[in-house]
Amino acid sequence: MSGRNVSPNLALNQLVAERNAAGESLVHLGFGEARLPAFAPLLDRLAAGARRNAYGPVAGGREVREAVAGYFSRRRMPTEADQVVVAPGSKPLLMALHMTVPGDVLLPRPCWNTYAPQARYMGKQAIGVPIPDVCGGVPEPAALREAVQAARVLGHDPRIVVLTLPDNPTGTLAPPSLVREICAIAEEEDLLIVSDEIYRDVVHDPATPVLSPAEVAPRRTVVTTGLSKSLALGGWRIGAARFPDGAWGRRIRDGVVSAASEVWSTLAGPMQEVAAYAFAEPPEIRERLAATARLHGVVAREVHRVLVANGALCRPPTGAFYVYPDFEPLRGELAALGVTDSMSLHQHLLDEYGVVVLAGHHLGDVEGALRFKAATSMLYGETAAEQEESLAAADPLSLPHVRNVMTRLEETFTKLVP
Repeated sequence: MSGRNVSPNLALNQLVAERNAAGESLVHLGFGEARLPAFAPLLDRLAAGARRNAYGPVAGGREVREAVAGYFSRRRMPTEADQVVVAPGSKPLLMALHMTVPGDVLLPRPCWNTYAPQARYMGKQAIGVPIPDVCGGVPEPAALREAVQAARVLGHDPRIVVLTLPDNPTGTLAPPSLVREICAIAEEEDLLIVSDEIYRDVVHDPATPVLSPAEVAPRRTVVTTGLSKSLALGGWRIGAARFPDGAWGRRIRDGVVSAASEVWSTLAGPMQEVAAYAFAEPPEIRERLAATARLHGVVAREVHRVLVANGALCRPPTGAFYVYPDFEPLRGELAALGVTDSMSLHQHLLDEYGVVVLAGHHLGDVEGALRFKAATSMLYGETAAEQEESLAAADPLSLPHVRNVMTRLEETFTKLVP
């Protein structure tokens, strides 16, 4: 196990907690948590499920799997309960897929910092492919074709391509045309598509078209999701996966269930109670989802405005709660301050301004690039009362606890270069 470290975002979150406890005042943008209180009806369902202390089926009980199947079916992916597996978060489902499906993995670059380490744990190559100019979350199609061919020439065996819709870390959503191009390549090259759609319900504008590859290439797409981001339940660990219909899909699902039986046994009974309620999407859940997506969009767009106004290049955020700025236009001025790559940019922001970001090289980006991920969802307030106020406000940016931290960010990036 030597040489393996704690996931960088989790390590950074722990560092911030320790420094805050020591009295430092930090603006924490380095951790992708939906910083909102748990919705009261979810607390009620958790309490109602507290007596569910039996193990139950590995894939999850019939009630929760039917609820998840309905969730996907309402999103133009007709699904039966037997195509669904629930788990303690989507992370173990993604890992179980690697345990089940052989072959190397094609990833958009940059991407969420867990995809590549999971592949490497299973002895696979993680092959980064640059993203398009317009968005993150998918490889640029021409570059994907080249990467598949080059990998095979080198003796590798690329069989899986991972997409994130919407994307962590760029906060953008691939348009339907790009999704269709990727699906066409997957068909030609016989690739399994793993579509991580955990941010699907955090698209800022409800009119934005969202196309899942499971709609285009249903026989070769596994979709993962969860409640960590959309309903701010990261600590409760509730994930779900939808597997393709047909013999291949059933084999993959059976393999994931087999791995689950040896690793996590089943999703905890109280969490299945929560999941069955949430994935059924009663009116109050739909209203909560709409309110949170709106808040995420308002604040992400304001952070984007601040960064661009102070010299960064940055794709406009359209989903999730991230921005991914590039300070290449300021390279000369930053070099005079000793800032020459993503790590030194992260360190400079932390040491000089108390602003915490996740350096881009942790996400598979080129280490020399002046890019980082900023999680804008950490800016809604320090207390549950402040966060609920942000969620309810017609103009959250006008609230003192939001405005104060936004002012600090504006001052930071205004002063970033002399």
